[in-house]
Amino acid sequence: MNDPLQLFGFTTAPLELVSFVLALITVFLNIRQNHWGWLFSIVSSATYAGVFVQARLYGDSGLQVVFILLSVWGWHQWLRGSNTGSTLTVSRLSQRGWLLAALAWLGGFAVLSLFLKHYTDTDVPYADGLLTAGSLLGQWLLSRKKRENWLVWIVVDLLYIGLYLYKGLTLTAVLYGVFVLMALAGWRAWRKTS
Repeated sequence: MNDPLQLFGFTTAPLELVSFVLALITVFLNIRQNHWGWLFSIVSSATYAGVFVQARLYGDSGLQVVFILLSVWGWHQWLRGSNTGSTLTVSRLSQRGWLLAALAWLGGFAVLSLFLKHYTDTDVPYADGLLTAGSLLGQWLLSRKKRENWLVWIVVDLLYIGLYLYKGLTLTAVLYGVFVLMALAGWRAWRKTS
């Protein structure tokens, strides 16, 4: 399943192509606040875990496993996560929430970068750690239907484009460019509901 394919002038693997399509469907459904996006997130994360192991992006690969767990939790949250047991509605972070989010990203970056540097053969421990921590934050905010998740994803996705180009994952870099546009659309759509 990993024999290279030529697609629009660049090389990709079939598993990366499948992951690409599933991830697009996931974000499209998330923007529309459709809970079925979580199912596509689970499958997309599982396939991307394999893609990232092959690229020696171990933080990203491990992140996909965490995404699977967070997607199960997020699916439940969207359906029954409010205090009354009904569906969640879009809400905003408080000032304290912003501070805690920034500290969580910084702390996650420090821990993950050190782990990746000392215990793996990755050649990009700091970039991988920074973006893995940011992705965890974005996914947690998405699971809680916090509008600011889209801002985190915009920053993370822009930075991921460069990392994936560096690692030769051109199709995934294109995907993250599309994700930036979709995150902008998500931000606009969710602003109307909160």
